Amino acid sequence: MARARKVELDCEEPFSLAAARVVGVRAAEVFEHAEGVLDLEDTERVHDMRVATRRLRAAMEVFEPCFPRKRHRKALKRVKALADALGERRDRDVTIGALEGMAGELREGDRDALAALVEARREEQRKANEELAPFVAPKRLRKLRRRLDELVEAAR
Repeated sequence: MARARKVELDCEEPFSLAAARVVGVRAAEVFEHAEGVLDLEDTERVHDMRVATRRLRAAMEVFEPCFPRKRHRKALKRVKALADALGERRDRDVTIGALEGMAGELREGDRDALAALVEARREEQRKANEELAPFVAPKRLRKLRRRLDELVEAAR
């Protein structure tokens, strides 16, 4: 899992500057994890991006008073939607991993039933991935990045 970057803050600086720094760093982390997030073979990518969106969301909520209300509300809504779509996909990834981990513990006859269950979850995973795709499309991510950049600039 990718580690969160450390954000240097100065207690003498205004709260709004801290908001700009923290949200700026957390937003950058989201976009760093976007490449390859739809790869069903590398489930850590979606996990890392989901964690980054959760950190961004938390920062945006903590620093809410520092941002213009309307811009903040719109940006947060979009971050939440992205996080939800990532979560739907991630839930399937985790379930598949857990089920596959059980295979060695089962009797031969039960493995066929487990394989069918895994395949059903893989179909759900593919569907969740299709539903995630529009949220991580380059154009949509550029628009979200622009919104977040404007939010950060407003706090400065």
